[in-house]
Amino acid sequence: MAAAAAAPGPGPAEAPAAAPELKSRFRTREGSYRLLGPATAAAAAASAASSAGPAPAGPAPPGPGALPPVRLSMVRLARSRSPPGGAAERSRVCCNLGRELHFYGGAGAGGRGSRRALDLQRPIDKRVYKGTQPTCHDFNQFTAGAETLALLVGFSAGQVQYLDLAKKDSAGRLFNEERLIDKSKVTLVKWLPDTERLFLASHASGHLYLYDSEQPCGATSPQYTLLTQGEGFRVFSCKSKTPRNPLLKWAVGSGPLNEFAFSPDGRSLACVSQDGVLRVFHFSSMLLQGMMRSYFGGLLCVCWSPDGRYVVTGGEDDLVTVWSFAEGRVVARGHGHKSWVNAVAFDPFTTTPPPPDHAGDDHGDAPEDAPAPPSVTYRFGSAGQDTQFCLWDLTEDVLDPRPPPPPRRVTTEPASMPGLPRSLSRSNSLPQPGGGPQMSPRVPPALSAGRFATLTLRDPPEKEHKRYHSLGNISRGGGGSEKPPGGGPGGSRGSLDMGKVLGTALCPRLHEVPLLEPLVCKKIAQERLTVLLFLEDCIVTGCQEGLICTWARPGVSVSAGRGFGGVWEELIWSRIVSCQAARRGSSAPGRGPGSP
Repeated sequence: MAAAAAAPGPGPAEAPAAAPELKSRFRTREGSYRLLGPATAAAAAASAASSAGPAPAGPAPPGPGALPPVRLSMVRLARSRSPPGGAAERSRVCCNLGRELHFYGGAGAGGRGSRRALDLQRPIDKRVYKGTQPTCHDFNQFTAGAETLALLVGFSAGQVQYLDLAKKDSAGRLFNEERLIDKSKVTLVKWLPDTERLFLASHASGHLYLYDSEQPCGATSPQYTLLTQGEGFRVFSCKSKTPRNPLLKWAVGSGPLNEFAFSPDGRSLACVSQDGVLRVFHFSSMLLQGMMRSYFGGLLCVCWSPDGRYVVTGGEDDLVTVWSFAEGRVVARGHGHKSWVNAVAFDPFTTTPPPPDHAGDDHGDAPEDAPAPPSVTYRFGSAGQDTQFCLWDLTEDVLDPRPPPPPRRVTTEPASMPGLPRSLSRSNSLPQPGGGPQMSPRVPPALSAGRFATLTLRDPPEKEHKRYHSLGNISRGGGGSEKPPGGGPGGSRGSLDMGKVLGTALCPRLHEVPLLEPLVCKKIAQERLTVLLFLEDCIVTGCQEGLICTWARPGVSVSAGRGFGGVWEELIWSRIVSCQAARRGSSAPGRGPGSP
């Protein structure tokens, strides 16, 4: 009886207390970042999550009925810096949650202060879809203005919708309406940089399609002609007497094509796939410029540094990987997450890249008292399924390490010691790979029209990898007995056999490159994080629950409510209300993608 009486006390009461507290601020070298809004915002989100019932210990593996990741798109209609109040009035925001799309924008052409410039209680549009779910969206930054505001929306059933939010009662246009082009989920849609009509759509089938928003798709399934092929991808053109969509089709790697990103100059395209391979192409000629293999599992996200020198990826190995575009090699890995990394992004406002065209100059004639140039530092962030938000600093000593001094010769010891590991220093130098494809980062000469470049697709993977794999404790040394991650053979030949590429420039071992530690690593949500944006005065994060949070940068007044700070502070509470409505199972008359 005594045991029965004591059981209710320590048993159930300890479970809520064990949940880690959500952070509302963090500090870096430039100062303290603070969560905008009342301090109870994190507690409100936590209480809303707990009221929905007991949650699993870890992130639930996505099933057939799982909701698509919450994504956020934003466009600034004013290209120049606006006075207080103007930025919010000339901005548009799109956010998806389940089957809904929410659009927010300016309420008028004037007004003092930015609090009421963005009315989130009355969205400019709210769309509920039946039979399919929005998975991704993208504004056309190049044509955005008062007369045209083009938005692309991808869906779980494979369709892509074009909307013009500047025109009232616009039904838009639907691509792949009958699913004749591709029946799999759209993983990402993105406008080509500085173009009015062309956009790319990637699918879970591993295919990437180039569309023209002014061309039809056709009433029959498209027929393709192979243009060219290369290492792990093929390029096709659509056979048709008249122009029709898609203009081109890429088959990249094996498994879903999870994400892609254009370089800042728009010339190169980085793609990450479920086969764990990063492929970088010269877009106009589609020649392969470089490759990199993840340490384990698929790659889920990718981004470019502001100067286009480095590419950062995240994925199912719980790591962030920094790859040098110019050198074609992995320069560093970062370990701080305990689960998959869903989003990575560079912070252009705290990054100090090296000055262009001066990296190899001789400064022998410079005066001794001349000020030293600022140290090279790249700041980027990552958000994961472990609900952790991490900030990373990529410094000059990691990017350009100096060779260690030669060891002193000791007469009592032999000149060579075969028992020592291959790498004793923390240098970033890699051993010369003994095999594997050699990639040149330089752009080959452009091909004539109709020519691209590629290699046939290999066999699909034998079986799906284990989900939610975690590396656990990673040691810098002891790579002599390291086995390929995953236990068995490293997948199909088309996805780069792990047993062959491990230890080469495509996938160096853990001890062969610097292992970064996060500058900041904080739990900021109850659900997996899916959104990460760096703005001039704040950092925006979002989770699968639909909660969008804003972190004011050091020196930004939280109470002033100026610029995007005030905008995002209201957006936080708007998404909380929508999230609570979704939890209650509220439904509204919906519209399918064909009849918005």
